[in-house]
Amino acid sequence: MQSTIINVQDTSVKEAVNAYMTKVFGWMAAALFITAITSYVVASTPMINLIFGNRILFYGLLIGEVLLVMGIAGAINRLSISAVTALFVLYSIVNGLTLSVIFLVFTEGSIVTTFFITSLTFGVMAIMGIITKHDLTSWGKIFMMALIGLVIASVVNMFMHSDTLSWICSYAGVLIFTGLTAYDAQKIKNMGTYAIEQGENTGKLAISGALNLYLDFINLFLFLLNLFGRRK
Repeated sequence: MQSTIINVQDTSVKEAVNAYMTKVFGWMAAALFITAITSYVVASTPMINLIFGNRILFYGLLIGEVLLVMGIAGAINRLSISAVTALFVLYSIVNGLTLSVIFLVFTEGSIVTTFFITSLTFGVMAIMGIITKHDLTSWGKIFMMALIGLVIASVVNMFMHSDTLSWICSYAGVLIFTGLTAYDAQKIKNMGTYAIEQGENTGKLAISGALNLYLDFINLFLFLLNLFGRRK
């Protein structure tokens, strides 16, 4: 009788975790859709001249993106689920505004192709992170340190304008965010499993996880686009 109860509980937790992960990827997919539509619409209208013809507005949007991410991450426990959702959607829109610049630099065909390549790579690594029994915590530490180095190198290259360093950063970025995708997917699943076992609500946790994976996807896409995208 006891083993039957345990099996039922294990099955219930597994189903709840699957539903939670479905929600995570659902929110992530929705955010990517919002960003893609926003980018395409802006690139197809005079709005793009307004955004990139005004440095104050453009850099204001970039700063706004950073503040939104920090706001979601830092205040998620104090905010309501509605507020967290609204901030996540707002971030997706603002990111779409700034990402519209890729339509000025790259051909639409290469953007679409790179998006599908990114989707395939991201999907494989996310599934690996979810199903593997190996603890990827050590991966996370290594890739986070590498990410700090990448940020520093990218900032330095803003002044050096070195094509070689740019290519090195792009290849490093692809490797880093490919690895972080698997790590984040496993971490998000583990956090959700723990919360479910403790009887906690996973609504805001799902949006937080979706944001992490969204950022992994966008960065992976941009680095791949810089490497393989066909420029106009």
